[in-house]
Amino acid sequence: ALAQVGDAYVSGASGPDAFDCSGLPSMAWAQAGVALPRSSGAQLAGGGTPVSMSDLQPGDLVFYYSPVSHVALYIGGGQIVHAANPGTGVADAGVTSMPVSGAVRPG
Repeated sequence: ALAQVGDAYVSGASGPDAFDCSGLPSMAWAQAGVALPRSSGAQLAGGGTPVSMSDLQPGDLVFYYSPVSHVALYIGGGQIVHAANPGTGVADAGVTSMPVSGAVRPG
């Protein structure tokens, strides 16, 4: 996913040159042989085992807002990588840069 930093944000895209928020983790985890549901809400509900924010590990999915409308990949050190929006594209940010609603560990 970090290799995608700078790529474009496009609604409904899942690579290889553009992504939406749920398409980025879907592509990253698919490369590791793990299939994820396509939407952020479905990834929260069925994308893995719930984990607390204090137990995050790189690769965990972090979900934002209520109802859930955004997902990012935790990369460690209090940072995420995500397909932010059309103006920003794929970028890194602080894990608490948006209101967190939960996290799961795929696999």
